Amino acid sequence: MGFFYGLRQEEYDREYSDRELVRRIYRYFRPYWKRVLVVAVITVFSSLFAVVPRIVTAEGLDLLVADRDNLVVIGGVIGAVLLGGVIDWGGTWLRRYLLARVTGSIIETLRGEAFSASMRHDLSFFDQFRSGRIISRITSDTEEFAGVVELVTDLLGQLLQVLFLVGYLFSISWRLTLMVLAFVPVVLAVALSLRRIARKVTRQGFQVIAEVNTAIQEAVTGIGVAKNYRQEETIYDEFSAINTKSYGVNLRRGYILALSFPALNALSAIGTALIVYLGGTTVAAQVISLGGWYLFITSMDRFWFPVLSISAFWTQFQGGLSAAERVFALIDAESQVRQTAQQPVSALRGEVTFSHVDFRYTEQEQVLKDFTLQVEPGESIALVGHTGAGKSSIANLIARFYEFQNGEILIDRRDIRTFDLGDYRKQLGIVSQAPFLFSGTVEENIRYGRSQVTFEEICDTANQIGDGDWLATLADGLQTDVGERGSRLSMGQRQLVALMRVLVQRPAIFILDEATASIDPFTEAQIQEATELVLAQSTSILIAHRLSTIRAVDRIIVLRDGKIIEEGDHATLMAADGHYAELYDTYFRHQSPDYRPTVPKEEDESYLQLLPQSR
Repeated sequence: MGFFYGLRQEEYDREYSDRELVRRIYRYFRPYWKRVLVVAVITVFSSLFAVVPRIVTAEGLDLLVADRDNLVVIGGVIGAVLLGGVIDWGGTWLRRYLLARVTGSIIETLRGEAFSASMRHDLSFFDQFRSGRIISRITSDTEEFAGVVELVTDLLGQLLQVLFLVGYLFSISWRLTLMVLAFVPVVLAVALSLRRIARKVTRQGFQVIAEVNTAIQEAVTGIGVAKNYRQEETIYDEFSAINTKSYGVNLRRGYILALSFPALNALSAIGTALIVYLGGTTVAAQVISLGGWYLFITSMDRFWFPVLSISAFWTQFQGGLSAAERVFALIDAESQVRQTAQQPVSALRGEVTFSHVDFRYTEQEQVLKDFTLQVEPGESIALVGHTGAGKSSIANLIARFYEFQNGEILIDRRDIRTFDLGDYRKQLGIVSQAPFLFSGTVEENIRYGRSQVTFEEICDTANQIGDGDWLATLADGLQTDVGERGSRLSMGQRQLVALMRVLVQRPAIFILDEATASIDPFTEAQIQEATELVLAQSTSILIAHRLSTIRAVDRIIVLRDGKIIEEGDHATLMAADGHYAELYDTYFRHQSPDYRPTVPKEEDESYLQLLPQSR
């Protein structure tokens, strides 16, 4: 198992062939083909001028052998070397500048597509896969791919220099040139033999980075709970463990990727020594000139450098392909929620129909079985039942957050699977049990669902709730900064802001999962008033935890094991003395203003029988 134990791929991961990856990457470069063409031309010319000083120096050496004091030759060599270096430097700078702009645009597009794909996925995707790993693909993996693009152009420039040199070396001595080239297949075979293992260890490196990101994210977001339970040391130990695993994986990756250099350096040293020896004998035999021999020797570093770089480049190139592979897998992951059409959705009346619906989260977790429910336009219903009865699942299916397996769900007698989800969800107002607020002001959070709402409309709506008294409890009214996730507001205030967000949206269908946290009576009265305002203008499905809410709805739906076992208003269900009456006694009776705890009297013999017997 070792360092790689626990580093698993996600279920949506897939392996792409190099050809498929390159073809797909090409699609991102295609819109910038003109800039890429300019980069290619600059690469050719800068590579050519990088070779010229060596050739001029070799030719000058031959001339100086005949005339050592020829200042014109010396000056020409110095000038050629200086000019070639300046042009090479300028061309390299311009090439990298243009390439940085192209790469930046491509990474912007790639990240945008990856982020957009993440936002399109249904909630089951985020239930199954940890957000830290998704973040790592959008950030770290795209950055890794960007670095590889620059490496590609650098290597191409080096290879062009080799081609120019080889062409000139053939004109000097084709035998020595062929001897040099004979080493190329050997070096490439060694470099490419590491291809598969390089891809594997690089992919594992990305996976462990995703684990580190996940650990950091969970630690930061859950720091309040950790401090409350004094678990800072535990969190540190968990992070330290995954950080150590990251160190081990990347250390092993470094070992594997570094194996190529000793072998390739040894091969290049052998080749250079052989050229020095054979070149020396050919100079002695006057087969080639001293300048030609010098050019062969000094060109060896230029020749071997890109060949050696192929190994380092290849492993990094595999890293870039692995990164691209992970990003493309995120983009290509199929959503479980699949629409059969994308029909526009006009103003809804709010009729909701469940017809023989089967729903399960997993094969082993059946929630709804042959479920049927009819909600009329403008009707308000409360879903009650024990945990696991299917209340939240019904709400999630109406919101189209999850895919049901059998049956049909109709909205205004239209199949919910035929809707354009963007149009449809604009007409939904959803408040979760733990309302989420974004960093910013109260006003900005209220506008979140309807950006065009005016400040005056917000104020008018806010004043409909307890004459706006709840605004006085906020430090700066509507301009109060809510903090991260609404941390600066109480739970009751967060619920009020979330309800305000729905009120200004004026949805056709309102879904409320009431919070179970206790709040003060003053705030509860305001929340109830805001809830009733929404009930008056929408078809409402409430997962109720408050007696006041249950009594305010038109119909109560009692669920058990994903089935409707009772329905009616509060008085009717209480008179039936069934499951609802049991729920009322368990969860709701203490919320009644008439509730008085029963205090047993000591003289009651039945009570005395419950007391422990003295010994």
